[in-house]
Parts: sequence; structure tokens; C-alpha cells
Amino acid sequence: MKIGIVGGTGGIGEGMALRLAPSHEVIIGSRDVEKACSASECTLASLQEKGVSGHCTGLCNQDAVDEGEIIVLAIPYRFVESTLEELTGFEDKIVVSPVNPIGKSKDFYYDPPGEGSAAQLVARLLPDAKVVTAFNNIAANRWKDLADELEYSVAVCSDDAGAGATVMQFVDSIGRLRAFDAGPLAMSSIVESITPLLLNLARLNRMKDVGIRFV
Repeated sequence: MKIGIVGGTGGIGEGMALRLAPSHEVIIGSRDVEKACSASECTLASLQEKGVSGHCTGLCNQDAVDEGEIIVLAIPYRFVESTLEELTGFEDKIVVSPVNPIGKSKDFYYDPPGEGSAAQLVARLLPDAKVVTAFNNIAANRWKDLADELEYSVAVCSDDAGAGATVMQFVDSIGRLRAFDAGPLAMSSIVESITPLLLNLARLNRMKDVGIRFV
């Protein structure tokens, strides 16, 4: 499967590329093509060091959208609108949002847009796309650490049953991740709000890169 990662040179994007490249064709997208190419080369070199082959190329964000079957928005919440306004071609594409709107004062807190969640904002900006919430509660460092098997639960929300099922299968193909149907896109706010909770738990209890697992 071809996975286009918009904003693929950030921590989460690079980590996802490392995990996905051995079994999927990954397109790392960026506003800076040279940076995307460098990230792609680093991804393949890191895999080669472990004796693993992979498929990964670095292109611009628009090419990642055009070529990807599933598009992952690995971008900070504050850049969602400005990034998507520059891009086209999302019609009938599955667009995965792992985006979490988070504010910070003394503690981290959930700071959603007027739409109710980041995923619902994406759906408004991309009305012809099939938006799916997934991967919101996995830290970037966990994606990058290939020595550590991913054993987390991933809540998946979507208003499109087919797109949701496809993303759940995609989730289940990665390490030991397990996908759970979390309902329609309106439930995304609950999923996204778990991340600031995890950040506060980690800070207050001297933990690192806390995730969730349903048992």
C-alpha cells in the first residue's frame, strides 16, 4: 500500500516512515523537497543497518497526496489549516489525522477548534476526503525506537465505514498495534483529549512516552 505522509520530516512522520517502509511504499512529503529526500535516505539507511529493506521516497507534500492511497497528516495542529490550504487532490482519498490540539499552561490541556476536534476541522477543510482519526496517542519517540515493539491500542473514528475498516486493517499491520472502532468522527475529541492526559501523567509521575492499551 502507498502511504503518503504530509509533514513527514517531523518526529512522528519520520518515525512512522521507519515503521512502515519495510511493508508499505512510503512517500515522505515536505514543503522542502531536499529535506524530504534527506529524511528518506536516513530512513532507508537506518533500516539497512538492521538488515531490513524498505520502500521510501522523499517528495513534496503535494506529491505525497497525489501518490498516496492513504494520506497521514503528520503535522502540528497549528499548521493544519495553512498546510491543507496549499494542497489539492484529496477527493475520495483516505486521510488519517493523528493531530491533537493541545495547549499548555502549568499543565497540558485539550484545546480543540470550534468544530469540536482536529479531525472535524480536517473534515471541514477537506469535504471530499474520507477523514479517519487514528494514531493520536503514540509518542514520536516510540515510533522511532525500532528496538521497542509497538504494543498499543489505537482508537479509530470515521464517518465512512469503508475508510474506517481500511485504516483498522492498516493499523493492525504495524507491529503489535491493535485497532479499535471508536465510533464516528464526532468521537474524535475524546480520542484526541487522551494525549494531554498522557503527557500530564508522564510529567507528574516521571514516566516517558506513555501510551494506552485496552485489555
